[in-house]
Parts: sequence; structure tokens; C-alpha cells
Amino acid sequence: MGDYSEAFIGIDTSKLRNAVAIAEAGRGGEVRFLGEIDNTPAATTKLVRKLAAKYRRLTFCYEAGPTGYGLHRQIKGLGFECTVVAPSLIPKRRGDKVKTNRRDALSLAKLLRADELTPVWVPDGRHEAMRDLTRARETAMLDLRTKRQHVSAFLLRLGRPYPENRKTWTKAHVSWIAGQKLEHPQQRLVLEEMMLAIRQAQERLQRLEQAIAAAVPEWSLAPLVTALMAMRGMDLISATTLLAEIGDLSRFRTPTELMAYLGLVPSEDSTGDTIRRGPITKAGNRRARRMLVECSWSYQHPPRVGQAKQSKVDAAPPAVREIAWKAQCRLYRRYRTLIRKGKLKTVAIVAIARELAGFIWAVARAVTMPTAPAAA
Repeated sequence: MGDYSEAFIGIDTSKLRNAVAIAEAGRGGEVRFLGEIDNTPAATTKLVRKLAAKYRRLTFCYEAGPTGYGLHRQIKGLGFECTVVAPSLIPKRRGDKVKTNRRDALSLAKLLRADELTPVWVPDGRHEAMRDLTRARETAMLDLRTKRQHVSAFLLRLGRPYPENRKTWTKAHVSWIAGQKLEHPQQRLVLEEMMLAIRQAQERLQRLEQAIAAAVPEWSLAPLVTALMAMRGMDLISATTLLAEIGDLSRFRTPTELMAYLGLVPSEDSTGDTIRRGPITKAGNRRARRMLVECSWSYQHPPRVGQAKQSKVDAAPPAVREIAWKAQCRLYRRYRTLIRKGKLKTVAIVAIARELAGFIWAVARAVTMPTAPAAA
């Protein structure tokens, strides 16, 4: 029979074994290291049931990392609370230079008891699968970009640069590359192999984008994807990538919270009456931030809805269409104002991305809460 007390369990995960520590409730509650267990479902179930027989309430935690969310789902499935912790936000002592699995597990248990840990949002299995798919597409895109850079560098080394005033990797550029007469057959072979690798990377990228398009209609966030596609600069891939990375937008109570999560707010170092603000924090999800900045470049042009975009705008609810048009007008004016003040284009676009995050928050509110105000 248990003693009906409460306990907090910190788990330091690794590939093969997990270190486990426990902190009993109360300021004077005992903190001890329980040892290491195999990183297997059977060993985890045995540990949980053993602790459940002694304590009335159990709360578990571990750091987000390469081991994923399987441990979280298993513990939740057994009926107990489990928090996945943001590693970068774990309080650390300045002079503590010793790091071991035992010390990490003990620290997690004590900080969990003190409520000093910051949880991350944990996606369900389907959402995590969509995130994996969009990240695979990003990897394919970066691979294609790298292979193209290899070809450009190869031709530059041979003294055959493409004119700077012409756009690269168009049909004309590819034809120009194919028409190059190289002095040695070995160099011709190298160029052909590079171009073959580019074609294979393009095919891989197309397959992944087709898979995303096929998966979105069955996704729980499909209505929000459709709504975001009404925003200027956003298509199916960018909207899906943003939502796969950010997840549940309803957990952000204000647009500012979303901006901070994306690392788009200025850093600050203030003392007394002195306020110093610096570059953006770049905290949070870098993939979502990069995609949002890419989408923001379209707002340097005057507001308009093109023929190709009109069908996507028509598919969105009226409240979303209103938000999308308001975003075009406001963000274009904001961009022109910043440029007139002498700001660099890149700095202005990041500022636009920050405000665009607020409009995305408003779109999510309009979709999930139809009675909510139409604008942020």
C-alpha cells in the first residue's frame, strides 16, 4: 500500500539507457538517484508501475532531444503527467562545470518540483509525421541548392561564369550549361554527373512536395492551411511548413507571444533608466522563422491579388480574406516607411516578418473562433 505522497521524477534520456532521479514533494522532501534503466518500453512501464505503487501522484519530465516524444506518449498512456522540457531554458548554475547523467536527472527532478522548467508543445503522432515530411522536403531543397552551387563553382573555376544580370537555373541557364564545350573529356564527365545529381535532387523534391499536397487534406490543420494560403507570399508548402513547425497556434494568448516564440522580437539589455535593444533574439523554431522571413519578401510590392492567387483567396472564409488584404496594405506601407528611414532591406523584411506573425495569429483565431474579431 502506498503512502499517498507526491513525487517528481526527472529522466535524463539517451540512446540506450535512461538515468532516473526522484524528488519527493515538499521543501524538505528527499531527493535521490534511482539508477539507470534500459531505454525500452518494457523497462519504462516497470519503473512507472513500481513508483505508482508507492506514491499517490507522479509527475515525470525529460529534456526534448533526439530520443523524440515516444517516452512522453508512453507515460501519458499509463495515466501519468509527463513534461517535455526546453533544454535551452533549463536554469543552470554559472560555476557548475560538471555534467553527468546522474547530476542531470537529479537537477531535472528538483527543478520540476520547484516548477522552474519550461515545457515544449508536444505534437501528436500525425502532426509529428507531417513535421517529418516538411523537414524532409527542406532537406531535399537544401541538397538541391548545394548541388547547384557545386556546378556554378565548377564552371567559375574553369573561367565560365554565367552573366550576373541574368537569372540562374532557368531553362535558358540549363541550356547554357549543356552547351558548354569543355577542353577535357574528364571535365565533361564531371559536369554531366553534377547535372544528373541535380535532376535527381529535383525529382526527390517534387516527390516530397506531392506527398505534402496529398497529406494535407486529411490533416487536422487543413482548414488553417487553406486560410493561410490566402495570405500574400504563402503557398501550400510554406503554410504547411509553418503550421507543422509551430503547431497549435491557440496556445499563444497574444500575437506578441507568437512573435517571441519565433525569435522575431528585439533582444534587450537594460539597466535602470538605460534601455538598449539589439538584434532579434533568434530564439525558438528556426525553420518557422526562416520560412516566415521568406514569405515576407513579397510585401515589398504594392498590394494586389494576382490571377493565380485569386482562387486561393476565394477559398478562404470572408474574415480571413479581410485579414489578408489588411496585411497587404499595412505591411507594404510599413516596408516603404522603413526603407525611407534608411533601413537595410534585410532589416526591414525581418520587421515585416514580425508583424506578419501577428496577422497569422489573427487568421488562426478567425478560423478556430469564427466569432472572434477579424483583425489582430
